[in-house]
Amino acid sequence: MVLRAHKLPGVGSGWSGVSGVSFMSNQRQQKPTLTGQRFKPRKRDEKERFDPSQFQESIVQGLDQSGSDLEAVAKFLDTSGAKLDYRRYAETLFDILVAGGMLAPGGTLSEDMTCTDFCVFKAQEDMETMQAYAQVFNKLIRRYKYLEKGFEEEIKKLLLFLKGFTEAERNKLAMLTGILLANGNLSASILSSLFNENLVKEGVSACFAVKLFKSWLSDKDINSVAGSLRKVGMDNRLLELFPANKRSSEHFTKYFDDAGLKELSDFAKNQQSIGARKELQKEIEDQMSQGDSLKDIIAYTREEMKKSNISEQTMVGLIWSSVMSSVEWNKKEELVAEQAIKHLKQYSPLLKAFTSQGYSELTLLLKIQEYCYDNIHFMKAFQKIVVLLYKAPGTHLCSWHQVKKMFFFFFIFQADVLSEEAILKWYNDAHSSKGKSVFVDQMKTFVEWLKNAEEESESEEEETD
Repeated sequence: MVLRAHKLPGVGSGWSGVSGVSFMSNQRQQKPTLTGQRFKPRKRDEKERFDPSQFQESIVQGLDQSGSDLEAVAKFLDTSGAKLDYRRYAETLFDILVAGGMLAPGGTLSEDMTCTDFCVFKAQEDMETMQAYAQVFNKLIRRYKYLEKGFEEEIKKLLLFLKGFTEAERNKLAMLTGILLANGNLSASILSSLFNENLVKEGVSACFAVKLFKSWLSDKDINSVAGSLRKVGMDNRLLELFPANKRSSEHFTKYFDDAGLKELSDFAKNQQSIGARKELQKEIEDQMSQGDSLKDIIAYTREEMKKSNISEQTMVGLIWSSVMSSVEWNKKEELVAEQAIKHLKQYSPLLKAFTSQGYSELTLLLKIQEYCYDNIHFMKAFQKIVVLLYKAPGTHLCSWHQVKKMFFFFFIFQADVLSEEAILKWYNDAHSSKGKSVFVDQMKTFVEWLKNAEEESESEEEETD
């Protein structure tokens, strides 16, 4: 008997098709297996348990051996960085160097840890000793740059813990912080911790600030200190050292004047004045944008000027800035001059109201020069703006020849803001160095006209006599 294979539909030919399906089915069921030796992770790849106690013992032991010799302390810290994990235990390291041991929340020393007496808080309370300790920190951070950020965070933390320290410890910390700020080892942003509500309320912040600024100003002048404060936006926050009911310029001035820091109180007073002027400028700009009448704006500005004891020279500069900030200027040089003339015609009475003195007129001229120099599209508009604002003498005092010349310059409009004397003074010797050659050259024709008109007037007077 002969067996015959029957062809299955859709599957190759004969038994080979069935065999192929069976083989593929078996292949899918097989799972790969890993063979070979399993390796243990290397020790350096294993994450070590965070254990600051062992780190503290090593640092304390080294400090005790170095004793009061801060040069030896600096050398010990330098070499230990190669063996100990400063990056991981930075907070513990700085706690020990400042307070003698690890600090618990609030500023108390952890009792279950070994501490050292060779630290900032146990040192003598004088500038010379604190300067020596500042050098230790300076050398350490220069050697291990990655500690910079951790050190600033440590100082911020220590300032928040001030209530937990004794008066002597606060004084030492204040002196050290002032020295480190003067040396550039710290940013003035660390002072933000002094604005903590509890520290401010109990007067701790203000008292600490006196010691800190005395230390800082013993090495740097007020301009340097002011620059550091401005850089991080602390220049306008000094009043926050006092609680809300004492947060006034008068109280700040008296407190720091009595403490022998008049230069700091003068700086703060000046900053308050600058802040008040900025607010006033914004208010004037808002009134312009709301369409308030010039009469109302002038009345409000005069009242604020008197209240804040602002001089007319300062006020006219502020008004000029407000007027020029209240519009979006065309970017095309050939169009911006026409736009400026139209805009200034509208607000010239406001400028006129605050240029009753020669010095005020000169201040305005310098502000116009500075603005045209700083805004390149206005470079060619300077002469047109000055001529627009020229305070021409009444036509009844001028000859017909002078009157004809006036129309050439004035576009048949007089703003009566800038006098001939102020313009000539600016032209001859009172101009700024900013764009001097460009602007003086622009004014040459007009100034010659002013001088000729004056000479003609004098000669006519002589002929009349």
